Amino acid sequence: MLPPEQEIEEPAQLRFLRRLVTVLTAVMIGGVLLIIVMLVIRLNDKPALLPEIVVLPDGVEAKAVTQGETWFAIVTQNDEILIFDRFSGKLHQRIQIEPVE
Repeated sequence: MLPPEQEIEEPAQLRFLRRLVTVLTAVMIGGVLLIIVMLVIRLNDKPALLPEIVVLPDGVEAKAVTQGETWFAIVTQNDEILIFDRFSGKLHQRIQIEPVE
């Protein structure tokens, strides 16, 4: 006859290691979910194309915006670059983009 199987008690270090792996797995899953949520929120956020201080002339639509230390440059649908003062919002210069031949 075979003796009945005896329960072997789990060593304390092995129990600690198993719990540590479980906790670290949960933290990692939570971190990945948090990063995904933050990316979704950030990518769905539609930033304003133009600074509030800049007012475009009538009939002009912005295609691109860039800024320097003291100015904003706005490329329009009419292939024109409008340079505005960054602090006052005043139009300083209009540059017509002409094709190169």
